[in-house]
Order: sequence, then structure tokens, then C-alpha cells
Amino acid sequence: MGRAILPAAAFQAARRLKTGGSQDWLPHTRGSMSLQLAVILIPVVFGMMGFALDLGRLYLVRGELNQAAAAAAIAAATQLNGTAASLDRAGAVATQTLALNRYNFGSLTLGQDTGNLTSTISEPVYFATVAGALGTDPNGSSADGTTARHVQISVTADAPLLFWSLLSAGVSRKTPIAAQALAGVSAPLCTACGIEPFAIAAKNTADPVNFGFADATDPTLPTNYTFYYNCTGTAPAFLPNSGQLAPYTIINRYDGSSTTVPDETDQLFRIGASGLMSSTTPNPTGSTIPIGCVGIGDPLEAVWNSPAFSAAPPQCPAALPPGALAAMCGMFSRVDNSTLPAACAAAVTDYSALAAAQPIDTDPGVTQDVYSVYQGNGRRVITVPVVDALAVNTGTPMTVLGFRQFLLQPNPDGTPFNPSDSNGRFVATYIGSPMPVKQGYVDDRFGLSCPAPVTSGPGKVVLHR
Repeated sequence: MGRAILPAAAFQAARRLKTGGSQDWLPHTRGSMSLQLAVILIPVVFGMMGFALDLGRLYLVRGELNQAAAAAAIAAATQLNGTAASLDRAGAVATQTLALNRYNFGSLTLGQDTGNLTSTISEPVYFATVAGALGTDPNGSSADGTTARHVQISVTADAPLLFWSLLSAGVSRKTPIAAQALAGVSAPLCTACGIEPFAIAAKNTADPVNFGFADATDPTLPTNYTFYYNCTGTAPAFLPNSGQLAPYTIINRYDGSSTTVPDETDQLFRIGASGLMSSTTPNPTGSTIPIGCVGIGDPLEAVWNSPAFSAAPPQCPAALPPGALAAMCGMFSRVDNSTLPAACAAAVTDYSALAAAQPIDTDPGVTQDVYSVYQGNGRRVITVPVVDALAVNTGTPMTVLGFRQFLLQPNPDGTPFNPSDSNGRFVATYIGSPMPVKQGYVDDRFGLSCPAPVTSGPGKVVLHR
């Protein structure tokens, strides 16, 4: 006989009996397993999304803080000029710089709290040596204004958390990020850029530290010099409150290809007001040194000479050469940019406009003072090349021995020097080389046999870390 065909309902009942019960548990079990798997995977998913988004933001914030700290350290280090007031200025400049830098996609200002997020700016710490700042000098400690050469800036800020805030470790919805930067004054430079091109002759070539400009018995005593434009014949008289003479000449940096400042008198004004200007034009002396720089060991420095006029030494007490007068007018704008001397208006093509654009020293000086109490922004400090001997004409070369700095002084009544003085005279105090220059090179990259390393002279601001 054939098998009996059971109805569908009977078939399902028989199957349940055969398997020992109902299979209704299968869908329920699958749902429970899915829910458990989801519970397990949620932290993993949020963790992975945190790595993708939150970690990326943390790196961004860290980069912004590093950039802010580095900018503040560099700005502060430019104020380390060896005066008692330098630390106050450095701290103020660091604060101003940090206030200009934002973090978290540029939405938050350092030092200001925003809701759940806070940021802290630590007080700058100053050191006399890099080893002291790095902790490798056991005697390294904080320095005062006269000895500080390096500054350390530290900032801390909260970075917001999005996906990681859903995890137990991120319940505060933020995490602190710290950044630190160290900047300071480099070793003495072989090549200095942006300095004032008023060359003076060494008084003692056997003195590599001060070239004979410091007091012979006590180098710490202030020594005031009457600078005058080099001339032949009887030297001019001292200006009041000055006991020594220092003749100078203007080295040739005429840029005949300049499109920014094409007028020669305007160029001389600019270099008197702000130092040598950078340019891609070759050095007119034929030297490999860039036109905006001066290099130790360069034997090709020469007196300013151009088709328009020459700043060659005149006969004393003849009128000041036009080029020297234009440069003196530029230097005058460092302490007075509102007065318009008639001689300067006639000597410099765009004098009124150029002078108004020049910032004056914040401490223009009302009395002749020593450098240690100077509280200005550095505009009264000039960095000049020291040469073996001043050239007697435009065809005689000079060799650069080093760079030294002087502080411009007012007249005894507190007024600025006279830019149209017939001998180009002004009084300046020898200060050595405490203030960093704008730019330069420590190495002898131009092959001038610069002493390696240079033992004394100004450095430039560099970022150590």
C-alpha cells in the first residue's frame, strides 16, 4: 500500500512531536544575539569614529597651540635686548601675539574660557643659556632682563570631544592639550642683514670683543661718541656730552634695479630709517653677499657710489654729501616722524610720506642715559659694520671685521639730533651687541673665511624647539 498523505496541519503537528517541541524559539534567539552584538559593537564603532574625528581634532588643536607658542616665543625673544625693561616688553609682546592666535578651527581665543573649554597661558620663563632652558645645565636658572637670551612659552587648552565623550574615559567631553616653545638669540652672526650701513673703523683691531670702543679701564662704563661723516682735513668738534669721535661712511648698497623704491634719495632715507632693504639685485660692490646684508671678512665693501651722486669723503668742513644727508634724515625719523626739516624735505624726494610711515622709538630719550635703563622698542639702536679702515675714495675697498651696536642719544636739552648738521654729527653710546638683528647667517655660506665660530657680536632670533 502507498503512504498515507497527511493534511498540512497534521504534518506540522507530527514534525513538532518528532523534534520534541516547538521551534518558535529560533527567531527569538536570533534577536537576542543581535541585540547583544549591537551592545558590544557600539563602543567599538564610537571608538573608531573617535579615532577618525576626535583624534584628528586633537592633532589640529595641538598644531594650532604649537604654532601659537612658537610665534609668541619668537616675538618675545626679539625683545631680549639686555635691558632691565626687556622682560616686561617680552611678556607684553608674547601676550599680544598669543591673543592673535586662535585654536579649534580658529574659533577660540587662547587665555579665554568658553563654556566647558578653558585655556591657560603660563608666565614666560627666561634663561641665559640654551642649556639652562633645556635642563642640561645643572646651574641653569631663570635670568633677569640684563642676562636673559632665551624665552620659553607654555600654553594649555581643552580640546572638545565628540564621539569619545560617549565613552567612560571622555565623560568630561574635553581633554587638555599642552604646547611649549623655546626661542632665543643665536650665536654671533657671520653675515648680518637689515643692519645700518654706516661703517666705522675699528679703534683697536687687536680687540675682537669691542674693537677698542669700550672704556679701556672699565668696559661696563658708557662711552659716548660723536659720529660724523668721514671727511678729509681737520676733524669736526665734539658734540656736547661726548668725549670721542667716530667717523663713519655709508657703504654702497645702491639698488639701481629696484621697482619698490626706485628713487635713490628715498633708498638712502629707507636704509637710514630701517636698515638695509632686501633685494634680488646683485651687490653693487661685486661681492657674493646679498645686497641687503653685510658679511664679516668681505674685502669688497666700498663707499656709496652711483650715477646720481657719491658719498665719498668731502673736505672738512664742506657741506654734507647729498647721500649722507638723505640717510641722516632717515635716521632722524626714528625719533621724530612729524617734524619736517627743510633740508630733509629738499634732500629726499618723498620725505614727508616716508617719514610719516616710520614708527618712532617708544623711548625717544629726554636725557642722555645709559643703555641699562633704556625702555624703548629698539629704534634708537643702530647696528653698524666695523671695518679695518675707512676708504678715502669710492675706489678703495674696506674689509669688514664685525658688527657692533650703539644707542642714539638726544641733545642735552632733550631734542633730537640735527639731521642737516654740516658734518652729519650725532651722539651715540657704545653698547656692544646685546640686541638681536633682523636676520642673518651664523655659518660662512658665502666663503669669506668668517671666523668659525664668531666669538662676539649680535645674533638673530631662532626657534630652538
